[in-house]
Amino acid sequence: MAIPSFFDLSGKTALVTGGTRGIGRAMALALAEAGADIILVQRNTRDSSTRDDIIDLGRKCRIVLADLSTSASVSFVIPDLVSHAEMLPNGGIHILVNCAGIQRRNPAHEFPDSEWNEVVQTNLSTVFTMCRDIGKYWIENDIGGRIVNVASLLSFQGGINVPAYAAAKHGVMGLTKSLSNEWAKHGIAVNAIAPGYIATDMNKDLQSDKERNKSIMDRIPAGRWGNPDDFKGPVVFLASEKASGYINGETIVVDGGWMGR
Repeated sequence: MAIPSFFDLSGKTALVTGGTRGIGRAMALALAEAGADIILVQRNTRDSSTRDDIIDLGRKCRIVLADLSTSASVSFVIPDLVSHAEMLPNGGIHILVNCAGIQRRNPAHEFPDSEWNEVVQTNLSTVFTMCRDIGKYWIENDIGGRIVNVASLLSFQGGINVPAYAAAKHGVMGLTKSLSNEWAKHGIAVNAIAPGYIATDMNKDLQSDKERNKSIMDRIPAGRWGNPDDFKGPVVFLASEKASGYINGETIVVDGGWMGR
């Protein structure tokens, strides 16, 4: 089998959260460039640029509306989609990418309950609900699938002034391992990608803080912040059964060497 075919996702449909900007947008475009059709989960349709760019690639793409910060809204996403699976591109969903996430920064002793709950819901509970519901669909219909969760360097470290984010991202890595243990026998792979310091909207405050930015740059062996396109290769690799079929429960760190220091 030729190596390029390992990364061919033609005939697959990927459901992607957080695809309107940053890492999620790059991942959605990468999957489409590899041949997959895409379903984007968004809060609203004010930003349809990712969908439009995917369609320009010759792939099918639709937007599904949901508020990922509320459990009630999230609980309907996959059940509603798979109840009419025959109407989906390629007859179903084959890949799930959980990339949506938020950040709130406060000293731990002043961290508000409301912000803690918002971060944990969006960054962890929603990931579990999406995984649970697609896993149920795949297992009950004897369909294998690929899940790619987005973890973080703070799945390994504690960070500063981000207790909710660190707790949630530790949870994402643990959830990834737990689900892989249960679902590998069903032909379902559950892996994660842990971004390092990436130049996205979420990190604008860090980049604008000269002292903090310098301390970060001094530790990154690559000598630069990452950018969203650095995630195109890793997500296609993990989304392809041919390319990563015997990888399960792993978290791949994409950090310019930060964790190696």
